[in-house]
Amino acid sequence: MTTQNLGLELRYLKTLKAIHQCGSLVEAARRLHLSQSALSHQLKELEHRIGMEVFIRKSRPPRFTTAGLKLLELAEEVLPRFKATEQSLLRLAGGQSGRLHIAIECHSCYQWLMPTIGEYRQHWAEVEMDFSTAFNFAPLPALSRGELDLVVTSDPTPIDGIDYIPLFRYEMLLAIAKTHPLNGQAFIAPSDLKDEILITYPVEQTRLAVFHDFLDPADVEPADVRTAELTLMMLQLVASQRGVSALPCWALAEYLDKGQVAAVRLGREGLWSTLYAAIRTEQKEQPYIASFISSARETCFETLADIMPV
Repeated sequence: MTTQNLGLELRYLKTLKAIHQCGSLVEAARRLHLSQSALSHQLKELEHRIGMEVFIRKSRPPRFTTAGLKLLELAEEVLPRFKATEQSLLRLAGGQSGRLHIAIECHSCYQWLMPTIGEYRQHWAEVEMDFSTAFNFAPLPALSRGELDLVVTSDPTPIDGIDYIPLFRYEMLLAIAKTHPLNGQAFIAPSDLKDEILITYPVEQTRLAVFHDFLDPADVEPADVRTAELTLMMLQLVASQRGVSALPCWALAEYLDKGQVAAVRLGREGLWSTLYAAIRTEQKEQPYIASFISSARETCFETLADIMPV
């Protein structure tokens, strides 16, 4: 009697989980940093090894076969355990305690930061954590001085001794009232905003992508600028036709789904930004910091809509 070894590997399980979460092969390939052809080749390799198809071709979203569902069930069981073991080994290698003081430069980051911290604390309970918004002080110089340990930023200013680790790319969209005259346009040109009240977070305009990457290059200014600290308040103002606001796609997803506001792309190709984790070079290999960045990146792709890997 012979026993057949199917040769299952973790990469296959990660691929199936990504396809299930993303709902498409294209998005799964982006998340896994693979080309579409490489992902297709990996799926064919898996199906050849097990002698069965794992999902029904040409179904949208991909519909898993019985074999695919079995493997997906295995992925849901094995991958969290694999990650937990990795975290345990990192703790053994680098010690369980440390300090992780974080500042964030965008209020909408709370949407994924809080789940990240919750998951992280399960594995690094001894790490002293603290975080704050970075609206009332300059966080990057504070990071350089050692007052902070990590800054979440979309503005990677070159500073000696600071490394910027990309988390994901995202598109900024213009939130407008559903009855706004701009609703229905294919995209927004800078000149479309010259008569608009632009609602922003209370930060310097030089740190806002809608200004330094969209309006300023076209030498356009909005009619007025109004600030609000909470995303919910900003969108309430937008919905009541008191202004428009440029916000990350993930921050708008819930409100668009509920039909409370509308959104239009900024520019023909869209206004894209990258979110980074800024850390001191000397701490780059600290296990508890590397683990937080890994958890943050994974949580982002599980919780945020329409983001892309860098």
